[in-house]
Amino acid sequence: MLVVGLFAICLVVAASCQRHQIRITKETAIATATREADFRPQRTQVRLVRQGLNGRPFWAISLSVPGKNGNFDRISVARVDANTGKLVAFTDNADTEKDAP
Repeated sequence: MLVVGLFAICLVVAASCQRHQIRITKETAIATATREADFRPQRTQVRLVRQGLNGRPFWAISLSVPGKNGNFDRISVARVDANTGKLVAFTDNADTEKDAP
């Protein structure tokens, strides 16, 4: 009985750890975000952030075209789930915020 209980606890811990892993590379996340943008970015910034109470990992990607005087002609921000690779949010300064597909 003790062995069965320990095995069950190990399964629960292993399953919860799987949801917090980073399975998607930074490069894959950049490619996902770039496909959504309708312009060719000249600058790309990427950060790994953890959100929520469970600390779910996301790649936050900024794609931009610098303008004059330190402003940007275009800028888009995407959030890609670092575990599944799904695009969960995308904002472009040329549009209003739109939901990810």
